[in-house]
Amino acid sequence: MKTSYNGKLARINLSTGEIKVEALDMELAKKFIGGRGLGTKMLYDEGIATVDPLSEENKLIYITGPMTGTASPTAGRYMVVTKSPLTGMIASSNSGGIWGAKLKYAGWDAIIVEGKAPEWTYINIEDEKIELLSAKDYIGMMSEETDAKLKETHPGCHVLNIGPAGEHLSLLAAIMNDKDRAAGRSGVGAVMGSKNLKAITVTATRKVVEPYDKEALKQASLECNKIIRANGVTGGGLPTYGTAVLVNIINNTGSFPTRNWQESYYPEADDTSGETLKDKYLVKNAACHRCPIGCGRVVNVDGKVVGGPEYEPLWAYGGNCGLNDLNAIDAANMWCNEYGLDAISTPCTIAAAMELYEKGYIKEEECEGIPLTWGSSEAIVEWTKRMGEAEIPLAKRMADGSYRLCEYYGHPEFSMSVKKQEMPAYDARGIQGIGITYATSNRGGCHVRGYMISPEVLGLPEQLDRTTIEGKAQWCKIFQDLTAVIDSMGLCLFSSFALGAPQYAALLNAGTGTNYTPEELLVVGERIYNIERLFNKAAGMKPEDDRLPKRLTEEPISSGPSKGQVSQIKVTLPQYYEARGWENAFPTKETLERLGLTE
Repeated sequence: MKTSYNGKLARINLSTGEIKVEALDMELAKKFIGGRGLGTKMLYDEGIATVDPLSEENKLIYITGPMTGTASPTAGRYMVVTKSPLTGMIASSNSGGIWGAKLKYAGWDAIIVEGKAPEWTYINIEDEKIELLSAKDYIGMMSEETDAKLKETHPGCHVLNIGPAGEHLSLLAAIMNDKDRAAGRSGVGAVMGSKNLKAITVTATRKVVEPYDKEALKQASLECNKIIRANGVTGGGLPTYGTAVLVNIINNTGSFPTRNWQESYYPEADDTSGETLKDKYLVKNAACHRCPIGCGRVVNVDGKVVGGPEYEPLWAYGGNCGLNDLNAIDAANMWCNEYGLDAISTPCTIAAAMELYEKGYIKEEECEGIPLTWGSSEAIVEWTKRMGEAEIPLAKRMADGSYRLCEYYGHPEFSMSVKKQEMPAYDARGIQGIGITYATSNRGGCHVRGYMISPEVLGLPEQLDRTTIEGKAQWCKIFQDLTAVIDSMGLCLFSSFALGAPQYAALLNAGTGTNYTPEELLVVGERIYNIERLFNKAAGMKPEDDRLPKRLTEEPISSGPSKGQVSQIKVTLPQYYEARGWENAFPTKETLERLGLTE
């Protein structure tokens, strides 16, 4: 049967050099779609939940979705699924660009990488051919140079790689592709580095994925593109100002975490907004493969044209570090990309270090000439580079994230993290629903596992009161389940500002020949969320890991539009478990039976 799946994957053992071609399990694909869902199920079945994340026993799954590379809007996404060295739980990091589509065009749905190469290696894929080649000439190179050099060696290829941070096994290391696209969260780059794997190059002859029903997919895609372009966010705000359009919007709600979440309103926020970025530094917009939105930014940093920052690093280097110097933020973001560092966790760790320094726990002499002072342009740029190099003692500690840093200094409460992963740019005291997302995210502090900002702030699909808790648990569950579907299909979450389950079902059915109703598709998303939770349970997760930092539950916002607010997570968490059919943070037997997960 014709379908948008390729129907095969490659299993590459770096220890032995053995490369096997395996058939994709189409029954599992139907139950878990692809991408995030199928990758997690595969990792779970391989018995990876109990292994050391940086050992040879861990595995890396680079996996596309059935819609990756098709004519669907935003069809350029892929996932990296592994056990996270940062959280000790599931890691499934999403990235765009075109690399994922090229892997699909080359004929592969997924690559499973296992073992550890005896020497630094890269994988070269040219359609059906896969080979392991020496990477010794690329070690120590920044990400962009690695990309350029490998393209000289393999003309026409597209490159995925780690920078020096991944080589040094920083727990904040990202995997970069297409120069400035990142599978950024959960330390996936450290897992790649632990395997002595520097890069994966892909060259594909084919330029299209043939779906089950080409005409149906064409019509569904045309309708989706029409909806996306007519939407005020996907057709207006994001193309014009990028994700940084949110800076002023979130700040004006009083939910813009400032100085490591000590405050939630930043008077100088507009200096780092999408509007200011467009006026002063924007060179052009950028778009991932087959994306009608084009929210990417290309900026000028001291004469060098590079990929610009998203909303989260603009906030994290900006208000969260007490800084309004946009040029310095652009530069620090560039260094995250060059070293291969997570551009959320890295600046959030710097912010935590600034609070430790402010309160006297980090000493002047440890800073080696660059004090960690609020609002210091030099500090955010130079400490990002130091974290990428990981040579001096304090930088080494910071390169493993804020939780371990703050724990080292005896004050883990200064780490604004969940499950040891730093939270993004929305204060859960001023926006109640996003706090449920943070606390219950299977991969730790994360906003893109159920983007409650959409209804609570942007009013999509309807406007909710951000300060109340009524109905938020059920809303959060629905958003988490829908997001799991989108990630598994190989599409971009931002499309959900405009599209809903009916549109995603139409795309998936046309691509694969399934006949999901919108309601059935959300059940698949629920199944995916539950298999992630089962992985975490096997990995040693405890119920108390579903929590927010005490600052959010015990310290009211001190000023601004959300003054006096605290998170009501202690009330909403039991409501969420009830909505999910969970007890003490884990699925009940009845829930597992209903979702077909009893095996």
